Amino acid sequence: MLLYITLGSNDLARSQRFYDATLAPLGLTLLKSDESEIGYGAPGQDQVLVWVNKPFDGKPATIGNGSMPAFAAHTRAAVEAFHIAALSHGGTDEGAPGLRYTPHFYAAYVRDPDGNKLSAVCTTPE
Repeated sequence: MLLYITLGSNDLARSQRFYDATLAPLGLTLLKSDESEIGYGAPGQDQVLVWVNKPFDGKPATIGNGSMPAFAAHTRAAVEAFHIAALSHGGTDEGAPGLRYTPHFYAAYVRDPDGNKLSAVCTTPE
């Protein structure tokens, strides 16, 4: 079981605008913020699930080729809202919302403004 994920950013203000909008449809909100990192989790909780930060070594953030966190969405509409929010806030399309792999695997794929690949997935039958 994962405790949290960390994604690198070269522009935290831009990343905060992107993630505030993109994670909201998935039920995550900004919990922590300072000059070097921002953290998202469930409203009313203390546990940060997604950290976005400037790399600790001071070097530019780079993407992990083959790395991709997939966020759980409760509905297909939430997957679609995630995708729309990402594209509206500087993200790029890596796969429009739709069924993949199994009859109930409904997913969308995007890249954040720093190039990190993200997915939102709903596996609830409709």
